[in-house]
Amino acid sequence: MGKGYAEGSAVEERLAALERGDDGTGRIDPGRAAVYACTEQEPARHFVGWADEVDPDELFASGDAWGIQVVRRGS
Repeated sequence: MGKGYAEGSAVEERLAALERGDDGTGRIDPGRAAVYACTEQEPARHFVGWADEVDPDELFASGDAWGIQVVRRGS
């Protein structure tokens, strides 16, 4: 009995694509890490800055921000 999709031309095409280096998934670009937090001026979580420009630990330690979240988004 056949295994359906796991046999035949679909598998052959997938293997050929992998050999060509065209795997179809693409490389995931993690992008820059964005820092979101709540502040006294804006209590709802909002974009505070980029993680390479803003230190999330320092924001929290100083009490200037809370509910800090670092998020990576693709470009």
